[in-house]
Amino acid sequence: MRLEGEGRLLRIFIGESDQWHRKPLYHEIVQLARREGMAGATVLRGIEGFGAHSLIHTTRILSLSEDLPLVIEIVDSADKVAAFLERVDEMIDEGMVTVEPVEVRLYRAGKR
Repeated sequence: MRLEGEGRLLRIFIGESDQWHRKPLYHEIVQLARREGMAGATVLRGIEGFGAHSLIHTTRILSLSEDLPLVIEIVDSADKVAAFLERVDEMIDEGMVTVEPVEVRLYRAGKR
């Protein structure tokens, strides 16, 4: 796969405990991205954050540490990100999704 120049960065902000068909939502989104042929996906786990309900989720309070904030980042072409968003929209009940333009300077796989 070749990816250079103008692209889109998709960020999906969800909670670690969010589910899709009784499976972790972040995992299901990454699996869907792989099946759809997206360039790649990364899940980042936050140590503290809050969302629309203004409830703080943090590693410092044991009772809330099991629902830490997650960010899924996916970079690909504008067309592929738009098509992927249509597929993933129904999976997200609560959270935030952002898309921004990016310039891809380098994207390559190492030798296996």
